[in-house]
Amino acid sequence: MTSSPTLPYRIGFGEDAHRLSGGRPLILGGVPIPNAEKGAVAHSDGDAVLHALADALLSGLALGDIGQYFPDTDAAHKGLDSAVIVARALDLVQERGYVPANVALVVTLDKPKLGPLRAAIAQNVALLLGLPESEVGVSFKTSEGLAPDHVQTRVTLLLVRSA
Repeated sequence: MTSSPTLPYRIGFGEDAHRLSGGRPLILGGVPIPNAEKGAVAHSDGDAVLHALADALLSGLALGDIGQYFPDTDAAHKGLDSAVIVARALDLVQERGYVPANVALVVTLDKPKLGPLRAAIAQNVALLLGLPESEVGVSFKTSEGLAPDHVQTRVTLLLVRSA
């Protein structure tokens, strides 16, 4: 099934979560998180923000999910920089005549506090998508202690026809 050529816009939603473990780096939105005692357990670099972003891009045009394009059973994707995943998803969206217009993302993480990194994450996501930073909303939440060994991200985005 292909996307309808008559729709001037599409809405995408993506979600990703990873278990956290000691001795691993934590990367969110392409930004290494300093002072993180735990990092994501994942086949790639475990960037939950960029994984959710790629899935939001794909879902907006009913193109599946990142597991179809970057299966965790493929050794070639071990330690993969998640920016590569976003670039591929963006290419698929642009090939179908759409571009991102704005993005809203929410990260749930108990520790460390991410507020000081909001601008860096927004800037990097904007750069990856070719958007002004003003079109990237970044929010942070905690699990209130319900999931201290867990990071989760949800992303909603608007895609508009480019031609």
